[in-house]
Amino acid sequence: MGRLGREMGYLSVRVALLLGAALLLILFLIAVCLIQALGGEAFVWPAVAAAVLLAVLLWAFSALIFKPYLRLERTMRLFLEGYTTADLTDLCQAAPTPMVYQMLEHVMKIMDSSELLKLNKRQAQYLALQNQINPHFLYNTLESIRSEALIAGLTSVADMTEALATFFRYTISKVENLVSVEEELENCRTYFRIQQYRFGSRLSMSIECDPEDKEEIYGCRLPKLTMQPILENSIIHGTECKIGTGHLTIHLERSGKRLLIRISDDGVGMDEEALSRMNERLGKSGQAFASQGTETRGGIALVNVNNRIHLLFGEEYGLHVFSMPGVGTDVEINLPAIANDRELKNKEALT
Repeated sequence: MGRLGREMGYLSVRVALLLGAALLLILFLIAVCLIQALGGEAFVWPAVAAAVLLAVLLWAFSALIFKPYLRLERTMRLFLEGYTTADLTDLCQAAPTPMVYQMLEHVMKIMDSSELLKLNKRQAQYLALQNQINPHFLYNTLESIRSEALIAGLTSVADMTEALATFFRYTISKVENLVSVEEELENCRTYFRIQQYRFGSRLSMSIECDPEDKEEIYGCRLPKLTMQPILENSIIHGTECKIGTGHLTIHLERSGKRLLIRISDDGVGMDEEALSRMNERLGKSGQAFASQGTETRGGIALVNVNNRIHLLFGEEYGLHVFSMPGVGTDVEINLPAIANDRELKNKEALT
């Protein structure tokens, strides 16, 4: 865009031009009226010309100022509500002044998804260093406990310790990498096995997948620790609060180029207001991922799982929650069906 075209994009320039055109129109009509008055003629065609020119000015005001201003207002409202990936180009096309245009260009550069990924990764690395533990020490300690339990004949303690060690091995390793659906499901089974020592027969889980698509679905790639935090959320906030037995279901299917995973529980469910708040948070941008807030159930919040999906695959993918009080809750995970890490939208996330 040339300098002249860019300057015409500023609302302040448009207003000045329209005001100048209106002033010239008024001066022209005054001059015509004076000439006709001196000549003793009627004021018919100046009135018609004034009406036509006024209509043109009103249309220009609506198209060049009023509508762009409304678009600017709407986009800014979405931006302030947290939709940081909203198209800020509209804002630049209707910037009030050159300084505002420069500011918006700078904001667009800051909010670039690759830059946001780098920022999130730096923070994640800092937090990992801050909370670093020695995995080998943890594994060796758990193995020692398991050995002592076997010697003492405490088989259940040995089995629980082994499951815990397996779970930690999966969790503590590089969280940013993609894994196969099969690996993620195996971690869910390990986590559920640990929970069964607590809940016993009160809790059950099933995994549903079309046998014809099973091999293809199990080979799809997804972010590590995508399912387990949701499964944990379903147990803690769903079935645990319920009187009697509870059942969890993990349903997997492929629809075109998308992988759909639905984690369901028959727990207490959520009321309409709580459900609306949750889906509103899930609909917002990945900026919340950089600020580790208070929503840290199961080590990784539901919202953070959703934001990682947004950052890796784009905001057309992610989580959505369905729930009814007293019936249960479904968390639907919408992902691209990719079988190779090279198909990842933001490859910077794996470096």
